Amino acid sequence: MPALYVLLFLLAFVLIGVGVWFNARRRKELSTWANARGFHFASTRVRHFDDQHSEFRCLQRGHSRYAYNISQGAQGGRSVMAFDYHYATGSGKHRHDYRFSGVLLSSDVALKPLAIRPENVLDKVSEFFGADDIDFESAAFSRRFHVTGPDKRWAYDVIHQRTMEFLLSMPVFSIEFGSRSVLVWRSRRFSSQSFDEAIEVAGGILDRLPDYVLRQQKGVR
Repeated sequence: MPALYVLLFLLAFVLIGVGVWFNARRRKELSTWANARGFHFASTRVRHFDDQHSEFRCLQRGHSRYAYNISQGAQGGRSVMAFDYHYATGSGKHRHDYRFSGVLLSSDVALKPLAIRPENVLDKVSEFFGADDIDFESAAFSRRFHVTGPDKRWAYDVIHQRTMEFLLSMPVFSIEFGSRSVLVWRSRRFSSQSFDEAIEVAGGILDRLPDYVLRQQKGVR
């Protein structure tokens, strides 16, 4: 029995060591990525990140929330914030910890709520019971993405043909619109390449906002 305890202790020690090594390697990787783009990088945990960005639903899950490995800077004339995020559900032996990554890109004009995410099997079941999303003329787009928002007209204004073609050509992310920024994220941590792709997706959507939408929204506070 004592030998089993020793083995379990050694196993726990190894797992902790692997976790420390992995986190250190990720900090170095993201710091290098940020520096190459002229961004400021900080690994410090930010505990009230969810309060600062309360309009984004993915940041309001669970408890013990914080952002970390945050890179901040500017690209294409817009403010960029790239980050890792943590939250937990349950407690004690039933606690589960989750981590994912996201990118926030600022907008020059006011935006309205809109959520775009990958379509999944459960969405098909929900549709059967009447909980439908917003459909578009492109069958390929509607098959790949689940779109929801309180203003259907806004969804059609933002997701027009060129934007649909753009999103279909890019890696798939979940996308949320805030009042002055777009959040692009996945339910897992990004590689440095995925951070670049997420920034491109957010910027590509904003760059494709039609002129009449830009004129309408510039005067909105």
